[in-house]
Amino acid sequence: MAERKLLVLFGSQTGTAQDTAERIGREAKRRHLRCRVEALDSCDVANLIHEPLVVFVCATTGQGDPPDNMKMFWRFLFRKNLPPGSLCQLDYAVLGLGDSSYPKFNFVAKKLHKRVLQLGGNPLLPVALGDDQHDLGPDAVVDPWLLALWDKILALYPLPPGLEIISPDVRLPPKYTLHYLPEDSPHPDSDLPQPTAPRAAPCELHPFAARVVSNRRVTAQSHFQDVRLIEFDITGSGITFSAGDVVMIQPQNCPEDVQQFCQLLRLEPDRRFVLKPTEPGTSLPPLLPQPCTIQYLVTHYLDISCVPRRSFFELLSYFSTNELEREKLQEFSSAQGQEELYSYCNRPRRTTLEAMWDFPHTTCAIPADYLLDLIPRIRPRAFSIASSMLAHPERMQILVAVVRYKTRLSTPRRGLCSTWLASLNPEQGDVRVPLWVKKGGMKFPADPATPLIMIGPGTGVAPFRAAIQERVAQGRRGNCLFFGCRHKSKDFYCQAEWEELVTKGFLTLFTAFSRDQEEKVYVQHRIQENRRLVWELLSSGNAHIYLAG
Repeated sequence: MAERKLLVLFGSQTGTAQDTAERIGREAKRRHLRCRVEALDSCDVANLIHEPLVVFVCATTGQGDPPDNMKMFWRFLFRKNLPPGSLCQLDYAVLGLGDSSYPKFNFVAKKLHKRVLQLGGNPLLPVALGDDQHDLGPDAVVDPWLLALWDKILALYPLPPGLEIISPDVRLPPKYTLHYLPEDSPHPDSDLPQPTAPRAAPCELHPFAARVVSNRRVTAQSHFQDVRLIEFDITGSGITFSAGDVVMIQPQNCPEDVQQFCQLLRLEPDRRFVLKPTEPGTSLPPLLPQPCTIQYLVTHYLDISCVPRRSFFELLSYFSTNELEREKLQEFSSAQGQEELYSYCNRPRRTTLEAMWDFPHTTCAIPADYLLDLIPRIRPRAFSIASSMLAHPERMQILVAVVRYKTRLSTPRRGLCSTWLASLNPEQGDVRVPLWVKKGGMKFPADPATPLIMIGPGTGVAPFRAAIQERVAQGRRGNCLFFGCRHKSKDFYCQAEWEELVTKGFLTLFTAFSRDQEEKVYVQHRIQENRRLVWELLSSGNAHIYLAG
């Protein structure tokens, strides 16, 4: 009988596709299939020719782009020299996650399905097009599609005699087990990853711990929005970047939340443990040191401030000893309960930690082994680099709006990364931030004669500050910037810098201060007022237009 094995490959940007792929992995285990769940770029694509059964789960980002963790796979799959029948042994299915308010809805899933078909693959089902805009979210499509998928798979790979599908009432084993070390075992010098000698350019698995040089508020104290210009020292990192590039920053949870979480779950922050995979062949999470403390795990790894997903409540329901709590958790994890879950979680942006407070009997019964199944890891955040290496060698600056807003919950919502960055005070010693650089989507022209029209309201001006600094350092003129904010006196970022460049003849600047007069004035009004200049730059100057929000 053919080996009953399934490979689930995901391309995920924000974690939804990964969450869905892991759900398919759990459902496969209940059907006694050997199942691996991997990011598309972590699997060896050449081995696809030996795989009998693959489910692809992929999101679409931006303007129909593949997520970062499937970009290499994407390039490989569309190589012209792949023979047409190379995947003829493959039974496959593609599940797409998208948003129909975008023109290229589920573009990646549709294109992937078509390409695997071209290469000889045999589709078990039509491509599933999950839609964020549906009242029930992507699950409205995913739930029925998965039921049909398991029917197809079990027809091809029936259950071995004497085995039944493991009931949904039975809890599956955790992915890893935590083995606590004796309290008197020797300690390494420090739990924190030390700034290492650069092997290659820093990346997600090996970020550079950059020292914070300055952290300056650039909005008036009376302004509602706190915006920071933060400077990092990247000396010795091997990092290089140009205008339009993006810095990825790995944030951490605030000490109060970490302390609350440990108290709620009755965890000792200083306890040290090693992780052991439950199934052979499962790799350990790459970003966790071994051995590790509970404090490090909760501070740097578990995303306790994210809005929890349906799978969180499903797993939580297994630990519940309290009937009322268990019923509510089961409702939140059912298909029928998705509207209620949305209004409990997503609409008010309730955090995982806050949800745990609402289920106290269940929370204190969570076994530590399940923490990594229950709570996703903290994702890195992307910021446009707001400075040029030509103007500031060995330095990098970012412009950060601190995210803080009200919902119906009493405590204001705070952005994890921006709040953490704003709290860092370089005057209190050596403060470091793990970061690495990625190529951005904005490419500025190589020809120095090409004029630029840049439209950057608010913190959208960040990449243009980098571009203007770079071009001024090269002696290029022809820089035209439309900048907009609320008040000239409160949130006109980098005002002195722009005015100096105007005086020196390097910059043409148009400003729109929307709230400084009766009628609101925005950048589009300034563009319309200066339409002759804009048209002249475009028609005879061959100008490039850039827009960032």
